[in-house]
Amino acid sequence: MPSPYQVAVCGPRAATEAESVAARRVGELLAEQGAVIVCGGGTGVMAEVAAGGRSRGGLVIGVRPGNTRDGASPDLDAVLVTNMGEARNAVIVWSADAVIVIGGSWGTLSELALAKRRGGVPVISLGGWTILDANGQPVAGIDVADSPEHAVELAMAGRSAGDQQ
Repeated sequence: MPSPYQVAVCGPRAATEAESVAARRVGELLAEQGAVIVCGGGTGVMAEVAAGGRSRGGLVIGVRPGNTRDGASPDLDAVLVTNMGEARNAVIVWSADAVIVIGGSWGTLSELALAKRRGGVPVISLGGWTILDANGQPVAGIDVADSPEHAVELAMAGRSAGDQQ
């Protein structure tokens, strides 16, 4: 039996309305595709992707920065307490087969950078950061999605045919 396909969804705690709507839809779509959702497990984009995933019967794992479950979204199926602060972003990214970043905050940028540095996994930006190289050109390897559906399509493209349900 193949391992479950895990998609990290990263985004700001202080999400805009558009980011919240997009995150909830991404969660719904990932759950419908059978992906395990990995997120920071807090408020904003994290809470919305968890709510979306849960509403469709998906499995949602939150990776918390502190030493307790305090502040964890009620829509998580499992909470990992790391006591690592923002360093937990590396755990989120390294646990994923694909990474979707929604919106922008400094924490989200760190997750995008860690995912890009890791290599070998699809990295998708939805309504968020665009990273330019020294020549002012977009950095290769970060796909820009124009909708939640497009973001999930790009993330799930990395799933091998044998893993599909």
